[in-house]
This record gives sequence, structure tokens and C-alpha cells, in this order.
Amino acid sequence: MIAYLVKRLGLAALVVVAVLLALFSLLHMIPGNPAILALGTRASPEAIAEYSARMRLDEPVWVQFAYFIGNALQGDLGADVFSNRPVTAVIAERIGFSLALICAGMGWAVLLGIPLGCLAAVRPGSWLDRVTGILSVGTIAVPSFLVSIWALLLFSIQLRWLPAIGAGEPGDLPDQLSHLVLPAFAIGLGWVGYLARMVRASMLEVLGEPYIRSARAFGLTPRRVVLGYALRVAILPTITLIGMGFGGLISSAVFAEIIFARPGVGKLIFDAVSDRNFPLVQGGVLVATGFYILVVLLSDLVIAWLDPRVRSSL
Repeated sequence: MIAYLVKRLGLAALVVVAVLLALFSLLHMIPGNPAILALGTRASPEAIAEYSARMRLDEPVWVQFAYFIGNALQGDLGADVFSNRPVTAVIAERIGFSLALICAGMGWAVLLGIPLGCLAAVRPGSWLDRVTGILSVGTIAVPSFLVSIWALLLFSIQLRWLPAIGAGEPGDLPDQLSHLVLPAFAIGLGWVGYLARMVRASMLEVLGEPYIRSARAFGLTPRRVVLGYALRVAILPTITLIGMGFGGLISSAVFAEIIFARPGVGKLIFDAVSDRNFPLVQGGVLVATGFYILVVLLSDLVIAWLDPRVRSSL
């Protein structure tokens, strides 16, 4: 298990370096002077020169990238162009809202999608299986931003059941939870279909295995066969999908945070791109990428812990 963990950490480090290189290259491929793009055309020559020196824009590109990598590895992501605050401090104020939204969206999708997939696999061809298939395809086909808009119009404006914008009053947990319901519903709806279809397909394959037939022949109850034997194996591909789903929810959370005006990292990156605030863009994208890599790594470790064949194959 330790060897497997070392290999996965090495791959994760390579991915982080590749993302840093791609991010740095894309930002420097934008036409024009980065200092003027960040500060605006009305900025004084002194302000442009000070910003260029602070961001090391007067150095060769490879030197800039070396400093960028070195500072990022030390946790220094630069300073906000306008407030001059550390980027890490700005992101730290927002990341909790994004994590709460992503975890809530995936949480309710898991609680609903996995049981639906199990029930559909246990009764193939039944009305429940057909309804689950229709709902799965329907929820997957609808984009999260469209669900966000319709949820906002229906439940907030028309019915007035839930608040429309914001993240709730600080320290007021019920108010914060009420503000979390609609965004979490919007970004998690599509993953209910993904998880249900994955679990159904895996369960149908596992239920046809010889050891499942043997368990039934020994007189075990259907519940024991499904939950104790079939689901433990069928859930492995779903764990990988859940890990990848967190990465997909990062992009979905951007739309939800913009539509519902939640102060998360996604909205922070969107505003930073609009303002040409490159340090915030770099820091926000790097943090989002690191979160995605961490979740995928944890899902791989869980699968390796549950299935020794994965550890022995690497």
C-alpha cells in the first residue's frame, strides 16, 4: 500500500507541475503587456514599472516560470493586484463556501443515485428500472447552469420557498443551509443520473457472477446477497466516478456561484479574469486543480484499499 501511495503521489506531483506550466503559458500568450492589461491603459508609467518589477515581468520567461514554481511550492501565490493582499488569504476566505457547495451537491447525489441504481439492477425490466433510466438520461442531459436558472426562478422567485442569492448570514447555520439548498440541488442533479447508471451497470455485471449464484444457492437472503456481496464489488467503479465527479462539480460550481451570487472560489476566478487580476486567476486555478487531484488520489487509495488487485497491478 505504501508503494502504491508513493507512485500516486509522484503522478500527482507531475500533474501539478504540468498544470502550472500550462497555466503560466496561457496567461503569457495573451496579447499585450500583462502589466497594462492588469492595471488598465490609464495606469501611470511608474505604476506599470512597479508592477512589472514586482511580478518579475522584466525577467526572461523561463526565469519568471522558475520563480512562479518556487513561490507556489512554498505557498506563495502572489498578491492581489488591487488590494495587495496575499492571494492565499483571499482564497482562504472563499474556499469554504465552494467546498460546502461541492460536498453538498455530490452528497445528495450519492445518497439518491446509488440506491436508485441498486433497485434498478435488482429488478431489471421493471417499471422502477424504466423510470430510473428515463430520469438518469434526463438529469444528465440538462446542463447545471440551466437547472440553476430554473431552480432560482421557480423555488425562489415564484414559490418563495428558498432564498435566491448569497450564502447566508455568518454564524447563522440554518440561514446558511437554506442558501445552500438550491445551488447544491442544481450542481448535483446531473450526477444522480451518472451514479445511478454506473451502479446499475456494475450491479448487473456482478449479479451474474458465479459466487453470487453460489451465495443464493446457500440460502442467503436477497438483501444479504445484494448489500453484503454484490454492492461491495459493484461500488468500486462508482468510487472512481465520484472522485472524478468532484472535479466536474468544480466547473459546475462556477455557474452556480455566479447565478446565486455565492462568494466562492469559482466566482472569484470569474471576477479575476474579468478584472485581469492574473495572480488571483493563477492562485484560484491552482487551488481548484489541487483539490481535484487530492480527491482523485483519495478515491484511488480507497479503491486500492478495498481491492488488492489494484495494488498488485502497479
